[in-house]
Formats: sequence, C-alpha cells, structure tokens
Amino acid sequence: MRVLLANIEDVMREAAARWTLVAYFMLSTIFLIIFASAINLDIVDGALAGAKLFGKEVDMNGEVPIEKLVLGFETGFSGVLYVLCTFLAIFATAHLVPRLQEKGTIDLYLSRPVSRVKLLMSRYLAGMILAASNVIYLIGSIWLIVVWKTGVVNPRFFLAGAIIMFVIGTLLAFAFLVGVVTSSTAVSIMSTYAIFMFSAMLTAHKQFEAAVSKEWQAWVIKTLYWVFPKTGEIAETVVRYVAADAFPQRMIKPLSATPFITTAAFAAGCLILASFLFHRKEF
Repeated sequence: MRVLLANIEDVMREAAARWTLVAYFMLSTIFLIIFASAINLDIVDGALAGAKLFGKEVDMNGEVPIEKLVLGFETGFSGVLYVLCTFLAIFATAHLVPRLQEKGTIDLYLSRPVSRVKLLMSRYLAGMILAASNVIYLIGSIWLIVVWKTGVVNPRFFLAGAIIMFVIGTLLAFAFLVGVVTSSTAVSIMSTYAIFMFSAMLTAHKQFEAAVSKEWQAWVIKTLYWVFPKTGEIAETVVRYVAADAFPQRMIKPLSATPFITTAAFAAGCLILASFLFHRKEF
C-alpha cells in the first residue's frame, strides 16, 4: 500500500515539475475569470430585471424569475463543462503511460516491490485524482460564482461533475491502452480525442445505418456503436440531470442506464487489455 501511494505521489510531483499541473489550473482559472467578469445581473425582488453579457445589454422582455434563469444557465453550462473538463483532463494525463515506459524511468519503477499491474493501476488512479481536482475546481468555482451573483443554490449542478468524471475515467482507460501499445503521448491524445468525437457521432447510428447500401455496412456501424463509449448520450444525460424538471416529460425521452453500462464495459475492457499487455511487455 505504501509503495502504491508513493507511485501516486510521484505522478503528482512529475506533473508539478513539468508544469503540467500549473498549466492545467491556469487554463481553468483564465476560463473562470472570463466567466465571472462577462456576466452582470440586475436582480430586483427575486427576479432578473436586467443583464449584461460581455458588456452588452440583454433584452429580457420583462422580469425573469432568477431561479429559472440559474437553472437554465447551469443546464447549458454543464454541457460546456462536459467538453472542456474532458479535453483538459486527457491533455494533462495522456502522457502518464508513455513517460512511465521511458528508458530509465521504467527500470526504476520495476525495481520496486510492486507488480506491473498495480504499478499501471496506481498511475491510472493518480490520473483520475489529477483530473478530479480540476473538475472540482471548475464546477465548484462556477457554482460559487453563481451563488454569489444570484443567491440561488442548485446542488444538482454537482451531478454534472460526477458524470464528467465517469467519462474521463473511460477515456483515460483507452488512453492508457494506446499508451502501452505505442509509448507515444501524441498518439494517445489524438486517438482519445478521436474516440470522443467519433463516439458522439455514432449517437445518430440509426440514420447512418439507413443511409448505407450494404447490410454488412449497417452491421459494422451498429457494432461500433455498441462497442464504443456513449459520449453523445452521456452528454445529454449531464444536461438533463442538471435541468431536473425544467422540461416537460413529454418533450424528452426517459433516461436509460444502457449508455453507462456499455461505456463502463468499454473502460473495463481497455484497462484489462492494457494491464495484460503491460504485464507481458519486454523492457
């Protein structure tokens, strides 16, 4: 246990020494400063009487209940954070396996009394801790800014963070698999971003299946949809969880656990395969 904690600490020290941690939080801080300074609200008797966005007046068409405004704002912004937090997390953590496998570094780690699988999993856990710290920082800061400017408390906004971390964990598992195979940070980042975007496109898999002329092509598209993580459906779920009952039930389809189950299976498969390949790899 002590060795595993030491491995996690090494990752944090490495992130700080290489300025990864500083750059990670500086980008998030710049985003927060822009966000805090861009929105000015005029609240009268619990309703929004006026608003400025980036210095420009926004036509309110009468007073808007502040609770409704906050719910709508946090609902939309949860979707932005879904993409932002995921992309920052992958950029900051995709190097963990390629750097581990560098000559000299891997020799040092393999000399420690810990199995290769535990070594790899400790790096994965460290990456998740690093990503979670930034997600908490971003979502917590935005929530506090909203409370400060409006006085409205909406704890459901934090649900977005939990779902975002689930997606980050899935994509990081894939990045680890690519990292074990290629030992390349650049390939890990590009491949993971490609999976994120391609999986989101597969949300419309039924339309793609109907558009192709061959049955085997439709079968391939359907198979890819079920194998890859459901980043598109989960993005929709993030928004709807935060929105709560903001939309009439007749306007939205029921939430399903299937995207989470299949995405979790994809992550587990990537981690198992990465562990197997790392265990058998010669250095």
